[in-house]
Amino acid sequence: MQSQVEGIVIRTMPYGETNKIVTLFTREAGKITCMARGAKKPASRLAAITQVFTHGTFSVYKGRGMGTLQAGDPLESLRHIREDIMSTAYASYVTELIDRLTEQDESQPAIFDMLFQALHAIDEGYDPEAITLFVEWKMLQTAGLTPTLHQCANCGATEGEFAFSFQELGFLCHRCFHIDRYIIRLSPALVKLIRTFYFVPIDRVGSLTLKKESKSLLKQIVRTIYEEKAGIRLKSRKFLEQLERTPEFLPKKEELPKDE
Repeated sequence: MQSQVEGIVIRTMPYGETNKIVTLFTREAGKITCMARGAKKPASRLAAITQVFTHGTFSVYKGRGMGTLQAGDPLESLRHIREDIMSTAYASYVTELIDRLTEQDESQPAIFDMLFQALHAIDEGYDPEAITLFVEWKMLQTAGLTPTLHQCANCGATEGEFAFSFQELGFLCHRCFHIDRYIIRLSPALVKLIRTFYFVPIDRVGSLTLKKESKSLLKQIVRTIYEEKAGIRLKSRKFLEQLERTPEFLPKKEELPKDE
Protein backbone atom coordinates (compact mmCIF):
# COMPACT_ATOMS: atom_id res chain seq x y z
CA MET A 1 0.00 0.00 0.00
CA GLN A 2 1.39 3.39 -1.05
CA SER A 3 0.93 6.42 1.19
CA GLN A 4 1.98 10.08 1.22
CA VAL A 5 2.95 11.43 4.62
CA GLU A 6 4.34 14.66 6.05
CA GLY A 7 7.21 13.87 8.37
CA ILE A 8 10.52 14.74 9.97
CA VAL A 9 13.56 12.45 9.80
CA ILE A 10 14.46 11.67 13.42
CA ARG A 11 16.97 8.83 12.95
CA THR A 12 18.94 7.09 10.22
CA MET A 13 21.05 3.96 10.26
CA PRO A 14 23.29 2.60 7.49
CA TYR A 15 22.21 -0.73 6.05
CA GLY A 16 24.71 -2.42 3.78
CA GLU A 17 26.93 -0.37 1.52
CA THR A 18 24.34 1.90 -0.07
CA ASN A 19 21.08 1.77 1.91
CA LYS A 20 19.70 3.53 4.97
CA ILE A 21 17.03 2.58 7.47
CA VAL A 22 15.15 5.83 8.08
CA THR A 23 12.85 6.62 11.01
CA LEU A 24 10.28 9.32 10.30
CA PHE A 25 7.96 10.98 12.76
CA THR A 26 4.89 11.76 10.69
CA ARG A 27 1.81 13.88 11.19
CA GLU A 28 -0.53 11.17 9.88
CA ALA A 29 0.90 7.88 11.15
CA GLY A 30 3.22 8.75 14.03
CA LYS A 31 6.62 7.04 13.99
CA ILE A 32 7.37 4.85 10.99
CA THR A 33 10.55 3.09 9.89
CA CYS A 34 11.37 2.40 6.27
CA MET A 35 14.18 1.28 3.99
CA ALA A 36 15.70 3.94 1.72
CA ARG A 37 17.49 1.96 -0.97
CA GLY A 38 20.58 3.62 -2.39
CA ALA A 39 20.23 6.64 -0.08
CA LYS A 40 23.93 6.53 0.92
CA LYS A 41 24.98 7.19 -2.68
CA PRO A 42 25.70 10.95 -3.08
CA ALA A 43 23.87 11.03 -6.41
CA SER A 44 20.78 9.31 -5.06
CA ARG A 45 17.51 11.25 -5.19
CA LEU A 46 16.95 10.04 -1.61
CA ALA A 47 20.31 11.33 -0.26
CA ALA A 48 19.14 14.84 0.69
CA ILE A 49 15.63 13.94 1.85
CA THR A 50 16.96 11.31 4.29
CA GLN A 51 19.22 13.65 6.27
CA VAL A 52 18.31 13.89 9.96
CA PHE A 53 16.01 16.85 10.87
CA THR A 54 14.72 17.18 7.29
CA HIS A 55 11.02 18.08 7.17
CA GLY A 56 9.30 16.89 4.02
CA THR A 57 6.61 14.89 2.30
CA PHE A 58 7.44 11.24 1.82
CA SER A 59 6.07 8.52 -0.40
CA VAL A 60 6.20 5.22 1.49
CA TYR A 61 5.23 1.78 0.23
CA LYS A 62 4.07 -0.44 3.07
CA GLY A 63 3.70 -4.16 2.58
CA ARG A 64 4.48 -6.74 5.23
CA GLY A 65 7.23 -5.74 7.61
CA MET A 66 9.31 -2.62 7.04
CA GLY A 67 8.09 -0.07 4.52
CA THR A 68 10.13 1.28 1.60
CA LEU A 69 10.80 4.98 1.10
CA GLN A 70 10.25 5.53 -2.60
CA ALA A 71 10.48 9.32 -2.93
CA GLY A 72 10.42 12.52 -0.97
CA ASP A 73 10.21 16.29 -1.37
CA PRO A 74 11.82 18.55 1.23
CA LEU A 75 9.65 21.25 2.77
CA GLU A 76 12.53 22.59 4.88
CA SER A 77 16.04 21.32 5.55
CA LEU A 78 16.41 23.12 8.92
CA ARG A 79 19.99 23.63 7.82
CA HIS A 80 21.03 25.90 10.69
CA ILE A 81 20.60 22.99 13.11
CA ARG A 82 23.14 20.92 11.20
CA GLU A 83 25.58 23.83 10.84
CA ASP A 84 25.77 24.65 14.56
CA ILE A 85 27.22 22.04 16.92
CA MET A 86 25.13 23.08 19.94
CA SER A 87 21.92 23.17 17.90
CA THR A 88 22.73 19.72 16.51
CA ALA A 89 23.36 18.33 19.99
CA TYR A 90 20.10 19.66 21.47
CA ALA A 91 18.02 18.69 18.42
CA SER A 92 19.54 15.18 18.57
CA TYR A 93 18.54 14.93 22.24
CA VAL A 94 14.97 16.04 21.42
CA THR A 95 14.57 13.55 18.56
CA GLU A 96 16.10 10.69 20.58
CA LEU A 97 13.75 11.36 23.50
CA ILE A 98 10.69 11.35 21.22
CA ASP A 99 11.98 8.24 19.43
CA ARG A 100 12.54 6.46 22.74
CA LEU A 101 9.12 7.27 24.19
CA THR A 102 6.86 6.60 21.20
CA GLU A 103 5.63 3.38 19.62
CA GLN A 104 5.73 2.50 15.92
CA ASP A 105 2.70 3.24 13.72
CA GLU A 106 0.74 5.09 16.39
CA SER A 107 -0.73 8.42 15.27
CA GLN A 108 0.26 11.18 17.71
CA PRO A 109 -0.34 14.52 15.95
CA ALA A 110 0.24 16.55 19.14
CA ILE A 111 3.76 15.11 19.47
CA PHE A 112 4.43 15.80 15.78
CA ASP A 113 3.38 19.43 16.29
CA MET A 114 5.61 19.73 19.36
CA LEU A 115 8.60 18.23 17.50
CA PHE A 116 7.94 20.54 14.55
CA GLN A 117 7.75 23.62 16.80
CA ALA A 118 10.81 22.62 18.83
CA LEU A 119 13.07 22.03 15.81
CA HIS A 120 11.90 25.25 14.16
CA ALA A 121 12.58 27.23 17.33
CA ILE A 122 16.11 25.77 17.57
CA ASP A 123 16.67 26.41 13.84
CA GLU A 124 15.54 30.03 14.26
CA GLY A 125 18.07 30.67 17.02
CA TYR A 126 15.97 30.45 20.17
CA ASP A 127 17.74 29.10 23.25
CA PRO A 128 18.07 25.37 22.44
CA GLU A 129 18.52 24.46 26.11
CA ALA A 130 15.18 26.09 27.01
CA ILE A 131 13.43 24.48 24.02
CA THR A 132 14.80 21.08 25.07
CA LEU A 133 13.44 21.60 28.58
CA PHE A 134 9.99 22.23 27.09
CA VAL A 135 10.12 18.91 25.27
CA GLU A 136 11.47 17.02 28.31
CA TRP A 137 8.71 18.26 30.62
CA LYS A 138 5.95 17.76 28.03
CA MET A 139 7.04 14.20 27.15
CA LEU A 140 6.75 13.02 30.78
CA GLN A 141 3.09 12.15 30.20
CA THR A 142 3.99 10.05 27.14
CA ALA A 143 6.47 8.19 29.38
CA GLY A 144 3.56 7.36 31.70
CA LEU A 145 4.64 9.92 34.28
CA THR A 146 2.13 12.57 35.37
CA PRO A 147 3.62 14.86 38.03
CA THR A 148 1.22 16.82 40.21
CA LEU A 149 2.07 20.43 39.34
CA HIS A 150 -1.21 22.33 39.71
CA GLN A 151 -1.47 21.78 43.48
CA CYS A 152 0.23 20.10 46.43
CA ALA A 153 0.56 16.36 45.74
CA ASN A 154 -0.22 15.59 49.39
CA CYS A 155 -2.92 17.97 50.62
CA GLY A 156 -4.17 19.58 47.40
CA ALA A 157 -3.35 23.15 48.45
CA THR A 158 -2.88 25.65 45.63
CA GLU A 159 -1.44 28.51 47.72
CA GLY A 160 1.83 28.79 49.60
CA GLU A 161 5.49 28.04 49.12
CA PHE A 162 6.24 24.95 47.01
CA ALA A 163 9.05 22.43 46.63
CA PHE A 164 9.51 19.51 44.24
CA SER A 165 9.33 15.99 45.65
CA PHE A 166 10.57 12.97 43.67
CA GLN A 167 8.94 10.74 46.28
CA GLU A 168 5.50 12.26 45.60
CA LEU A 169 6.27 13.06 41.94
CA GLY A 170 5.12 16.63 42.14
CA PHE A 171 4.90 19.77 44.22
CA LEU A 172 4.56 19.80 47.99
CA CYS A 173 3.37 22.94 49.76
CA HIS A 174 5.23 24.28 52.82
CA ARG A 175 2.69 22.58 55.12
CA CYS A 176 3.77 19.19 53.74
CA PHE A 177 7.53 19.62 53.39
CA HIS A 178 8.02 17.28 56.34
CA ILE A 179 6.82 14.18 54.45
CA ASP A 180 9.89 14.16 52.16
CA ARG A 181 13.30 15.05 53.56
CA TYR A 182 14.82 15.29 50.06
CA ILE A 183 12.58 18.01 48.60
CA ILE A 184 14.02 20.66 46.28
CA ARG A 185 12.85 24.11 47.41
CA LEU A 186 11.61 26.33 44.58
CA SER A 187 11.10 30.06 44.20
CA PRO A 188 7.68 31.22 42.91
CA ALA A 189 9.37 32.03 39.58
CA LEU A 190 10.65 28.44 39.24
CA VAL A 191 7.24 27.00 40.14
CA LYS A 192 5.73 29.15 37.38
CA LEU A 193 8.44 28.06 34.90
CA ILE A 194 7.86 24.34 35.55
CA ARG A 195 4.12 24.83 35.03
CA THR A 196 4.83 26.76 31.82
CA PHE A 197 7.09 24.00 30.49
CA TYR A 198 4.53 21.31 31.32
CA PHE A 199 1.23 22.96 30.41
CA VAL A 200 1.84 25.73 27.81
CA PRO A 201 2.51 24.97 24.11
CA ILE A 202 5.95 26.06 22.87
CA ASP A 203 4.52 28.41 20.24
CA ARG A 204 2.52 30.34 22.86
CA VAL A 205 5.50 31.23 25.00
CA GLY A 206 7.64 33.15 22.50
CA SER A 207 11.22 34.07 23.24
CA LEU A 208 11.80 32.93 26.81
CA THR A 209 15.19 33.86 28.25
CA LEU A 210 16.25 31.97 31.37
CA LYS A 211 19.09 32.22 33.84
CA LYS A 212 21.68 29.46 33.56
CA GLU A 213 21.00 28.43 37.18
CA SER A 214 17.26 28.11 36.51
CA LYS A 215 17.86 25.88 33.49
CA SER A 216 20.36 23.74 35.40
CA LEU A 217 17.94 23.10 38.28
CA LEU A 218 14.93 22.38 36.05
CA LYS A 219 17.07 20.06 33.92
CA GLN A 220 18.32 18.24 37.02
CA ILE A 221 14.74 17.70 38.21
CA VAL A 222 13.25 16.45 34.93
CA ARG A 223 16.19 14.19 34.05
CA THR A 224 16.14 12.66 37.52
CA ILE A 225 12.43 11.89 37.00
CA TYR A 226 13.21 10.10 33.72
CA GLU A 227 16.10 8.14 35.26
CA GLU A 228 14.52 7.19 38.60
CA LYS A 229 10.91 6.68 37.54
CA ALA A 230 11.29 5.37 33.99
CA GLY A 231 14.90 4.13 33.81
CA ILE A 232 15.60 6.35 30.80
CA ARG A 233 19.01 7.84 30.05
CA LEU A 234 19.68 8.88 26.47
CA LYS A 235 22.88 8.29 24.49
CA SER A 236 22.84 11.85 23.13
CA ARG A 237 22.85 13.23 26.67
CA LYS A 238 26.51 12.33 27.21
CA PHE A 239 27.63 14.32 24.16
CA LEU A 240 25.38 17.21 25.15
CA GLU A 241 26.81 17.32 28.67
CA GLN A 242 30.36 17.29 27.29
CA LEU A 243 29.55 20.31 25.11
CA GLU A 244 27.88 22.15 27.99
CA ARG A 245 31.06 21.69 30.03
CA THR A 246 33.27 23.00 27.21
CA PRO A 247 32.91 26.81 27.05
CA GLU A 248 34.88 27.21 23.81
CA PHE A 249 32.07 25.43 21.93
CA LEU A 250 29.40 27.78 23.22
CA PRO A 251 28.32 30.47 20.72
CA LYS A 252 29.07 34.01 21.80
CA LYS A 253 25.80 35.92 22.02
CA GLU A 254 24.77 39.35 23.26
CA GLU A 255 23.52 39.51 26.82
CA LEU A 256 19.73 39.25 26.96
CA PRO A 257 17.40 40.22 29.82
CA LYS A 258 17.07 37.35 32.26
CA ASP A 259 14.10 35.94 34.14
CA GLU A 260 13.41 37.22 37.63
